[in-house]
Amino acid sequence: MSTKSFRALGASEHVCAALAQRGISAPFPIQELVLPDALAGRDVLAKSPTGSGKTIAFAIPMVERIARDAKVPAGLVLVPTRELAMQVADETAALARSKGLRVATAFGGVGIHHQAQKAARSHILVATPGRLEDLIERRLIRLDAVSLLVLDEADRMLDLGFRPAVDRIVNQVRQERQTLFFSATLDGEVNRIASKYTRDAVRVEHHTPEAEIGHIEHRFMTTRHDEKLDRLVDVLAGERELALVFVRTKRGASRLATRLEHRGVRVAALHGDMTQSQRTRSLDRFARGHADTLVATDVAARGLDIDAITHVVNFDPPDDDPSYVHRSGRTGRAGRSGTSITLVLDDQREAVSKMAVLAGVDEPRCERTDTPLMVPGLRNQGNSPARRKQQQMAQQRPAARQGEWRRDQQRSRAR
Repeated sequence: MSTKSFRALGASEHVCAALAQRGISAPFPIQELVLPDALAGRDVLAKSPTGSGKTIAFAIPMVERIARDAKVPAGLVLVPTRELAMQVADETAALARSKGLRVATAFGGVGIHHQAQKAARSHILVATPGRLEDLIERRLIRLDAVSLLVLDEADRMLDLGFRPAVDRIVNQVRQERQTLFFSATLDGEVNRIASKYTRDAVRVEHHTPEAEIGHIEHRFMTTRHDEKLDRLVDVLAGERELALVFVRTKRGASRLATRLEHRGVRVAALHGDMTQSQRTRSLDRFARGHADTLVATDVAARGLDIDAITHVVNFDPPDDDPSYVHRSGRTGRAGRSGTSITLVLDDQREAVSKMAVLAGVDEPRCERTDTPLMVPGLRNQGNSPARRKQQQMAQQRPAARQGEWRRDQQRSRAR
């Protein structure tokens, strides 16, 4: 953490007091990098991983720069998922109350008219692109008073195919505005839209220190298909706090949660076929520890920010290295240690080996046999010339084709 205080960075006494009530006394690096320029009204492009404290980095400028008597909504935060919308709104509301500001959310799965009424009366609106477009098309909300726009996890919104919707929404916002743009990467298409949405932006980058990266232990366990459930139950029976278990499909999440419940595990499920109230109830049970295991599809891979998650288990290995990084990043947060465990079938060994080294895992080994998981001749390519060439080729892929490929990938993962 920084040796500077929030007060020294420009936050008001009211906001500092609200932060102190939540036990937050010193800023994280991304907050120290962003706050001076954001509080001064400049556009900011921020490259920062999830779990770095970026929500407070944009919540403080919104709360400080939006007047209580401003035409509403005056602030808009666009996020890719419902879960992230709820978490951002909760964190922002805690600070907004100190200045007499109201915060609302807009996302699918709940009644649109009640949501629209709250959104239209609030100073700050946190929304997913799909639901916000519905509100705009039905003329239930206007965005011409928005003076501060935040795009959070912009790379994820691109991955989910939201670029056209985001373009249309940004066009509804006044041109004389401040824009804060947050993304885990600022390369390729993300960089192009960042440049389009901002003006004379200050660019900041926060890289997780090696010491913090080392807090996550990566383990790989080979198993037979008929042993997978037993291996998972063994893992969950070990010493831990909360465990997040990833599966590939929505049906698989429900089925595995039921099987674990029959084994005596306190478990909840989270996937895209659940209603919003069901999802909220599952997350609340998990966050409170009433269920110490959450079985989820990749819908939870971004935006789930619970410090007590000590174990991430890939019951079904992810499809690629970015997904592996996003999943494992749900543990080892806020300076705590964590463990990422992947169950590997024999016919998945080569694919998981390649994924692991591309994700930067150093010499992954099979835990049960203590033999290298890495396929012969494959070296860590996390930052190798071959890996950089692969990334450059992906960036050069035509935008329309790239978006189509990503959407196909998302559909195949049955989010």
